[in-house]
Amino acid sequence: MKAQHITELLVGLAAVVLLARLLGALARRFDQPAVMGEVLAGILLGPTLCGDVVTGHLFPAGTRPQLTALATVGVAVFMFTVGLEWDVAKAKGSGGFAVSVSLSSILLPFGLGSALGLYLLRQHHSPNSTAFILFMGISMSITAFPVLARILTERGLEHTTLGTLALACASIDDVLAWSVLAGVTALSGAAETGQWHILLIVPYLLGMLFVVRPLLRRLRTRSGALAPAGFAYVLTGLLLSAAATEWAGLHFIFGAFLFGAVIPREQTARLRAQIHDQLGNLVQTLLMPVFFLTAGLNVDLSGIGLGGLRDLGLILLVAIGGKFAGAFLAARGNGMPARQSAALATLMNTRGLTELIALSVGLSLGIIDRELYSLMVIMAVVTTAMAGPLLRWLLPRRLVEAEAARESASGGIPAGLRE
Repeated sequence: MKAQHITELLVGLAAVVLLARLLGALARRFDQPAVMGEVLAGILLGPTLCGDVVTGHLFPAGTRPQLTALATVGVAVFMFTVGLEWDVAKAKGSGGFAVSVSLSSILLPFGLGSALGLYLLRQHHSPNSTAFILFMGISMSITAFPVLARILTERGLEHTTLGTLALACASIDDVLAWSVLAGVTALSGAAETGQWHILLIVPYLLGMLFVVRPLLRRLRTRSGALAPAGFAYVLTGLLLSAAATEWAGLHFIFGAFLFGAVIPREQTARLRAQIHDQLGNLVQTLLMPVFFLTAGLNVDLSGIGLGGLRDLGLILLVAIGGKFAGAFLAARGNGMPARQSAALATLMNTRGLTELIALSVGLSLGIIDRELYSLMVIMAVVTTAMAGPLLRWLLPRRLVEAEAARESASGGIPAGLRE
């Protein structure tokens, strides 16, 4: 790199970090998760408002490959932490409730989204029509587990029946959604290497479960902490796993997620907390804001006409209505009261960063075009922003405290499932 490009890159990164920090703090003031402000920072720095006047000066073409590389590492590490936090035990403890709600909240929006994809295909050409339709379906079905967990914690709901069930439903939703997205990615045929590589996914999965997972058990010391060289081994494994799925014709996010998911959970709470802490600050402060920037640079709403607004309205209707109806009806069918069912459906509508990553996959593979990508990003922002106010309206703090007191008095019996 030339000295000029290095200077431009460092100045641009400083601007990204500062604006993300300021807007993240502002988002909290408006009862929104900080990630909402960070996403808006990326969009504001993009071409929508100022065209290329600001963007071209802060992030000239010579620095963008480096920004993309940093964003790639950030997303890989973030997906690893999502896998690290994913706990199948949450789903087991909720019986059939979480499974039925998750399936309903995926199948209904998936079907509606696929139908919408068939309609949108006339305005937004894609080289693979089947992949486009399926991608639209799965984009409508995603729930952002990390953002949902943060909302529950901020409102003191994480230990209530509603919070436990929401986390269980979202964890199942995550795995199902990523599995379907992996299939769509393979179907797109966008990998530059030979398609026979995809066949290696099966031995890769077996190796992760029966070779890598047992080896990872040795990372902890007797106290359960991370061994001195353990962090380097974890980081190496994360990068190699991400590289393996990218080479095989999937996307690197799947390898990163799986490597986090296979780290044993038994007696490893301290180890996983150490890994999360050592990765967290740099990722949250620098790498993810860079990802939001690269995502925002591809969002351009300046040329959206009446047709684009109509498409946006349909996208919002299908995304919000399909997800809400699927989760609400299933929760009611399992005996959950209407108010709690509506709150659960609202939480399942949270898409946030997880949706942005999926959309970036679709754009990078050419499944969706830039205009549709921009509309879908707006959908992700709207569905995430509405969760906090709706949840506060459905479950005021007095009701949350009363529910927690009833559950404590009943010895943890799921009072939220009693009429």
